[in-house]
Amino acid sequence: MIRHLLSGADLDADTATQILDTAAEMAAVAGREVKKLPALRGRTVVNLFYEDSTRTRISFEAAAKRLSADVINFSAKGSSVAKGESLKDTALTLQAMGADAVVVRHSASGAPHRLAGWVDGSVINAGDGTHEHPTQALLDAYTMRSRLGRLAGLSVVVVGDVLHSRVARSNVLLLSTLGAKVTLVGPPTLIPVDIAAALAPGTDVCYDLDAVLPSADVVMMLRVQRERMNDSYFPSAREYARRYGLDGARMRRMPGHAIVMHPGPMNRGMEITPEVADSPRSTIVEQVANGVSVRMAVLYLLLGGNNR
Repeated sequence: MIRHLLSGADLDADTATQILDTAAEMAAVAGREVKKLPALRGRTVVNLFYEDSTRTRISFEAAAKRLSADVINFSAKGSSVAKGESLKDTALTLQAMGADAVVVRHSASGAPHRLAGWVDGSVINAGDGTHEHPTQALLDAYTMRSRLGRLAGLSVVVVGDVLHSRVARSNVLLLSTLGAKVTLVGPPTLIPVDIAAALAPGTDVCYDLDAVLPSADVVMMLRVQRERMNDSYFPSAREYARRYGLDGARMRRMPGHAIVMHPGPMNRGMEITPEVADSPRSTIVEQVANGVSVRMAVLYLLLGGNNR
């Protein structure tokens, strides 16, 4: 098993499948009256979040606590970071406190890779800038496998703001490794040039959402990340919704078995309508629940399953 989880590229097919299989076992724990395992008793997990987060931070906290680990939540707001403390000094402080794992979210792409060189414990990337978010890709893959029974051969359409999406990058890397066919769809201004070839050969790019819906097994909508935009990438929100939003009419053009995904948080009425988000085809709430099981599996395999 790997020591750190920094990128979707860190996972080969066997390692990724091991994580997904372990997550299925962890999901069974959620159905028990007592939702705890003693696997990480005595281990310390630090949630080091430099960006706002709801789902990911709470998910990692719940995962660590269900494995009986001691959890320290660190928020940049109200800490010494606000006084100018560097990432390295913060890392050395955590190292001195004996952190066995550091879950880090940072606005700077590459920050988890730097952190991994400064601490002895395992580092898990919970999202770094516009770079990657590997545990989101794992929970997305787990959700697809749970709903559709397989990953190999699936046609996965990722729609929206690919340019700023760390989720899209990690999903392309992981899903391609596991045998799925990924197509990136969005306005030309929001899909980087040559991104498909750079991430995973065989990944397609299309600028017409309607053209790919009839053959899609999975349609994954991405949030338009306005907080990362400094320029006008499309004429208006209304125009974006008309061209690339998933509404009821478009959903009905998808195959009967196809599912709709979204990493959250959603801009309802922009990239996805309430009718679609709340439909039986939607896995959005399911993804949140699966996130805890997948992150339990990652923590267990990094800290407990490899007997480090």
